[in-house]
Amino acid sequence: MNRTTLSLFAGTAALAAVTGFAALNQPAASSEHTAEAAAQLPVERTSLLCPAPSLSDIADTSYTSFTPVTKGTTSDGKAELQAATEQSADGTGSSSGAGGKKKAAKPVLTPKAPGTPVTGDTSGADGPAYVGTAEGKYAPGWTVQETTEVAAGTGRGLQGVNCTAADTDFWFPGASTAAGRTDYVHLTNPDDSAAVVDIELYGKDGQLKSTVGEGITVQPHASEPVLLSTLADERQTDLTVHVNVRSGRVGASVQALDDKTGGDWLAASADPAAALVLPGIPKDATDVRLIAFTPGDSDADLKVRLASPDGTITPAGNETLHVKAGMTTATDLGDVTRGEAGSLLLTPSDQSVPVVAALRVTRGKGDKQETAYIPAAAPVGTRATSADNSGKGTTLSLTAPSGTAQVKVTASAGSEGGTAVSKTFTIKSGTTQDVDAPVPSGLKGTYALTVEPVSGGPVYGARTLAATEDGIPGFTIQTLPDDRGTVAVPEADQNVAVLQK
Repeated sequence: MNRTTLSLFAGTAALAAVTGFAALNQPAASSEHTAEAAAQLPVERTSLLCPAPSLSDIADTSYTSFTPVTKGTTSDGKAELQAATEQSADGTGSSSGAGGKKKAAKPVLTPKAPGTPVTGDTSGADGPAYVGTAEGKYAPGWTVQETTEVAAGTGRGLQGVNCTAADTDFWFPGASTAAGRTDYVHLTNPDDSAAVVDIELYGKDGQLKSTVGEGITVQPHASEPVLLSTLADERQTDLTVHVNVRSGRVGASVQALDDKTGGDWLAASADPAAALVLPGIPKDATDVRLIAFTPGDSDADLKVRLASPDGTITPAGNETLHVKAGMTTATDLGDVTRGEAGSLLLTPSDQSVPVVAALRVTRGKGDKQETAYIPAAAPVGTRATSADNSGKGTTLSLTAPSGTAQVKVTASAGSEGGTAVSKTFTIKSGTTQDVDAPVPSGLKGTYALTVEPVSGGPVYGARTLAATEDGIPGFTIQTLPDDRGTVAVPEADQNVAVLQK
């Protein structure tokens, strides 16, 4: 999911590195010891999980891996994206059976040096879930994008998802079990022991009755797609899915597929909060639907505003939204952007009540429609990374909801050639800008974008990737939370006095 939670392994490894350095370099004696601020150091290990891409025989899926160049990293390391079933407890990437160890399948991709993307691909309905691990210089900010093109049938169009870290709690407002929808929750377990997961569904009248979603076992190094319509008899147009892990941890994403209007991956909403930002609504969106849910015991009353290129406005007829406790609320905002870039801002009207939310965005009309999803996002933070960008089909949208911000955007070298380029942009307070993002000079292949706030207020971002085929405006949207490239490590100092007590 789209979270800023750092890998425990990464934090531990970085802390161990600093602790070891302190032990070998005893500071000079001093009569006074002052506390130092925590240092931001590069993480030394990152793990990512990619769901199985498609059930369509005519699906084509590409994977793009990218690690931004980060100061202070080690000179060595490795990274690999391997089928989940090929993982093993000894970390060798091989799996064992009744006859002992067997040779692992070739990884779908093996990353190049930091600063240069690398791609791999699969096709058909048999593509597995993948588990990725990056260590050393490959770990800080490692990002993998999974992009699938489906030419026809349910979910046709462009589907994209960022491979995510494992976690224990996920919220997905925007799912559905309505007629014509085929939605799956994909659960991927990266560990050596089984994970036990509960899936809860919340509709317009509260939680749907179901015992099927309780105690789902996800075997070690395995992935389970769970069809939502099998978890409850009642059909609902708008659902909030809660994935709660009783034991272990998993990666979770919802694949939302429609018979007529395409489909996409629905990433998890940012953690429940009283105020939310949903960035990067395409300027040519023909319909936008807002789905919100509050997991607490209190109703939430929200102000609904749109951050446009010229400032913050209130959508006519949709000034506020009342969200009943434990019930999913949805409202149609229509073509709310009216031909301009926009981001939706949700703030409390009265008391602060944590909520989760997502947008279902439609482009095109009639039988040429395609859909994508924008969950509530975490801010860019120190740096955000977007992989799998093309020279013509990429739109980068940035918003500064509470204060003017200056942002540096860097386009990496291309996967097959090209030179990195950077630009700096100023995003005015309360606005959203589709910026003229840089493209590598001499670009060949795909490239990555990194977004780094330089000064000012918090920045939120999203990247839209578009590829129109047969008149259908295929597109997918990924938000840009912090890429977890660094971890705060407290400064440590030796005090021999403790040995004398």
